[in-house]
Amino acid sequence: MSQAKTLNEQEIKQVLDYVSTKKYAKRDRALILTSHLSGMRVGEIASLTVGHVLDQNGNIKNEIRLTAEQTKGKHPRTVFVSSKLKEELANYIQLIRTDDKERSLFPTQKNPRMGFTANTLTQHFLSLYKAAGLDGASSHSGRRTYATSIASQGVGLRVLMRLMGHRNVSTTAVYIDANDNMLRNAVELV
Repeated sequence: MSQAKTLNEQEIKQVLDYVSTKKYAKRDRALILTSHLSGMRVGEIASLTVGHVLDQNGNIKNEIRLTAEQTKGKHPRTVFVSSKLKEELANYIQLIRTDDKERSLFPTQKNPRMGFTANTLTQHFLSLYKAAGLDGASSHSGRRTYATSIASQGVGLRVLMRLMGHRNVSTTAVYIDANDNMLRNAVELV
């Protein structure tokens, strides 16, 4: 099985432009950007509740604490929320009910309180990318793009490993795409 496509800025814009024309544009934008700006797995995103992202004062938290039940490896982890993601979530959260902290952050029409399952969100990402004309992109594309983007800024593999929630550096290394810009920058270091 081939790896999910890593997206460049233009391709991310392409999918965001596409979702802006759809019925659930703001939710889908928040979903795409949560994936690309947090590196969370699709199951982790699907499991998010309002209480994961909002503090008691109604502000977006700096960190999302995932329980062992929410993660693939059954190890709790902290997802650090960048200022870009905080801004996106702040814009999105205004559109949904926030009185129930157990309510899904990303509700669906069929199941507004519980939201997407990992499988339905995987299919949703796939359909959004495909409709936007991005062949090879999947629910894992955001995670791979996140890892590649951070690595291209010179962040060490051990830091990236922790951000990704991995227990082994070799697992993290598989996520990083060596793109042409990274190669150009690398040869200039000589």
